Amino acid sequence: MSRIRAAFHDPDGSRYGIPTFWWKGAPPGYATRRQLRAAGLRPAGQPVAAQILWRGVGGTRAAYLYRLELARPKRTATPAQLRAIAAALTARRTCRVCGEVRPYYIPRSLGECVDCAYPQEEAA
Repeated sequence: MSRIRAAFHDPDGSRYGIPTFWWKGAPPGYATRRQLRAAGLRPAGQPVAAQILWRGVGGTRAAYLYRLELARPKRTATPAQLRAIAAALTARRTCRVCGEVRPYYIPRSLGECVDCAYPQEEAA
């Protein structure tokens, strides 16, 4: 085992407080939030079961692991929630000045669509 792997190998949690593994060294039965989401699951309020540590840019990086058997299926949005999300996204694309719905989100720095913020001068 290399020195780096040995530094982050703490399966019983005596050194770091929770079971700790090196990069790609976690045993089966654990998954990160991203891996759970890809599998259609969620942590469901369970505490962090383990962690992965590795040396990265800016120092030691960590990824928290959750138990797969305690994970639950992801919840689906209700039709009312989907309508609310659609309305909010449409509002982000609607210009306050001209009232047009644009194919892009209105920049918050401008507060209006690009055409209203930078009107083209009419060619004479």
